[in-house]
Formats: sequence, C-alpha cells, structure tokens
Amino acid sequence: MKCAIMQPTYLPWAGYFNLITKVDIFVFLDDAQFQKGSWHNRNQINNNGSRQLITVPVKHERLAQKINETLFSSDIWRSKHIKTIQQNYARHDHLIDIADLKDTLMSDQSNNLADLNINLIKSIANLLSIETIFLRSSEIGIGGIRSNRLIEILTHIGATEYFSPVGAKQYLIEDSFEDLSEVRLTFQDFQPRPYPQKNTSIFLSHLSILDLIANVGKKEALSYISF
Repeated sequence: MKCAIMQPTYLPWAGYFNLITKVDIFVFLDDAQFQKGSWHNRNQINNNGSRQLITVPVKHERLAQKINETLFSSDIWRSKHIKTIQQNYARHDHLIDIADLKDTLMSDQSNNLADLNINLIKSIANLLSIETIFLRSSEIGIGGIRSNRLIEILTHIGATEYFSPVGAKQYLIEDSFEDLSEVRLTFQDFQPRPYPQKNTSIFLSHLSILDLIANVGKKEALSYISF
C-alpha cells in the first residue's frame, strides 16, 4: 500500500495533487508546527501575467503553534478571495469548473486553518475524481519528530511504500530512513510543464491548482497532475 504524508496547505499547486494521485492513502500532517510566511495560509494565482499572493489572515500566538491550532483573525478574507479569484479568471474558458470551490470556500464553517485547507483539498480531489483515501495525523495520535514519526505513522497504517516530495530527500537521508524502516522509499518526480495560460506571455509555474483548472478544465487538469 502506497502512502504520502504532507502538511495541509492553502489551495496547493499541481505538484501537491500529483503526489495525492500516486498513493492509496494520503495523510495530512495537520498537527505539524505552523510556519509563518509559508504556504500554510497563502498561495499564488495569475493576475494578468503577474503572480498575486492571496493570504488567509491568521493569529500566530506562539512559536510551537500547530496548524490545527491556528485560528483565523477574521472571516472578511473569504469574500475578498472569492472576488479576487472571480476577477482574475472571469474570462477563462473553464471558470465554471472552479465555481464549486468558491462555494466551498464561502460556505466552509471551519474555525482553524487545518480544517479549511483539508476541506478545500478534498473538494478539489473530488472535483478531479481522485479516489485516494485521506487521513489526519492528529486522529492517528502518533508523536515523535521527523523521520521517526513518519515511520511510526506508516507502520500504523500498514504502508509498504512511502512517496515523498523530493524536497524532503536530504533530511530523510540524514535520518537514515531506509535503515530504520522496511517501508520502501520513493521520491516524487513531478516537473511542472507549461500549459495554455490566459493573460500571460510567459508561463507562470507553481501557481495554485485553481489556475490549472481554470485554464484547461478539470478533465485535462487530472491528466496533467497524473503524469
């Protein structure tokens, strides 16, 4: 059984969903430490050929604060984000394919960042017909740090193969992951490829998956992330 473990981020890019398509079970590391200035509460969209950050305002009250303990400072941002997305993608051919995501964003009743991010990611996965099973590390209830914790989670769910983003390769090697676990370690090999992108003369990579869906539609988006 293949598994990936990732922190829940806000409206992630295509590579995040590529990882989801490669596994049977995807574990949200929702009780990891919140990192200010990270993708936990923000992402990028296309604004007439320029990258525009959309950020969820949150209360960062202590250094060890977890993602699932991070609360919103207000709810005004929801309507602002929806308006920004609507304006930036108003003339895109597949705007209708992200309409449900805007509804999810507005109707979401979450009171913390982890719940919001997970709800949106699962909504996008459903839109793209991804059938991966989702779990949350906070519900599994396994402590520890770095590779040791990952191994304990993988053992708990009976995983035989761990798919990791290549960005974690160095610390997994430093921690001797393969010596400590019988779970096979595989690194993700996803490179963003240019796709038809409206309102820009130069391809902007690593934008939120909203950009991909609005430009090519949900069916082509699934093919893109499954590569």
